[in-house]
Amino acid sequence: MPITERQSWIEPDRQTVALSTQCKLVKVTRSVVYEQKRRVLKEPDQDELVLLRLLDEEYTRHPFYGSRRMKKYLSECGYSVNRKRVQKLMQKLGLVGMSPGPNTSKPHPQHKVYPYLLRGVDITQPNQVWSTDITYIRLPRGFVYLVAVIDWYSRKVLSWRLSNTMDAGFCVDCLEEAIKLFGTPAIFNSDQGSQFTSDAFTGVLLENNITISMDGRGRALDNIFVERLWRTVKYEEVYLKQHGNMQDLLMGLTQYFQFYNQERWHQALAYKTPDEVYKTAIGGGAKIVDKFNGAGDASDPVPQNRDSAVQLECELSSILN
Repeated sequence: MPITERQSWIEPDRQTVALSTQCKLVKVTRSVVYEQKRRVLKEPDQDELVLLRLLDEEYTRHPFYGSRRMKKYLSECGYSVNRKRVQKLMQKLGLVGMSPGPNTSKPHPQHKVYPYLLRGVDITQPNQVWSTDITYIRLPRGFVYLVAVIDWYSRKVLSWRLSNTMDAGFCVDCLEEAIKLFGTPAIFNSDQGSQFTSDAFTGVLLENNITISMDGRGRALDNIFVERLWRTVKYEEVYLKQHGNMQDLLMGLTQYFQFYNQERWHQALAYKTPDEVYKTAIGGGAKIVDKFNGAGDASDPVPQNRDSAVQLECELSSILN
């Protein structure tokens, strides 16, 4: 009989006959059976994928939603999920609510955290400030993570990488590619995530004499330009195309980022393209205005009052929309 049919005779959970004996009787190697069993165990939970998709889309629309509002949103969609599970799902996606609150960004306890240096600074030329961030992208049978490096003055995407894990390696590769292609910025900004506070990532910055800046706690607008990029990428490419696998996604993003840099007109750039603004150093610019009286540094108290949260939500909505 064909080996594929003989494999179907194997019953891994059968108690009366050992798996090794079954394999010997039907002349099938145990390694093949173990590999099949491993693949079954790795199959994603379809219900969880639905929840991840809903959280991803709602966070893209309302990045200031935390776990409580996400729980309420899922309930409105017909899914009874407790807040603890919502928190775990958001953690898996690398999502945190952008409204002021404690511990919105958790660095590795042994990694150094650098102060935020860009509050009130006028960005007047290319390569003055670069920044990076990670976002989640869902696929039909799982999910992957996208990291990008962007120039604040021109909004140009300098480099990007995909990975199926949130380790520091693909972030370092993305950073090194940007430096190789475009030189070095004066300041590099990121959040306080463990990927960006790792010695591997900060080491590359320090070796190239780049000043390091990191978002303050509770400061939702500190890296708003990358957040705006994610919203654009998801609505104009990811949600629209619904890529079937990582290879299709890789090809789609390659084409999209080329379009984004070279052809897509940006209202904030007076309807010029990022490439044009980056090359000419005309028509760009950026500035993070302090809306909370200096609060938000890593060592500062985080504003907790409801009025501040409402003000921030209104401002985020106006920026993202």
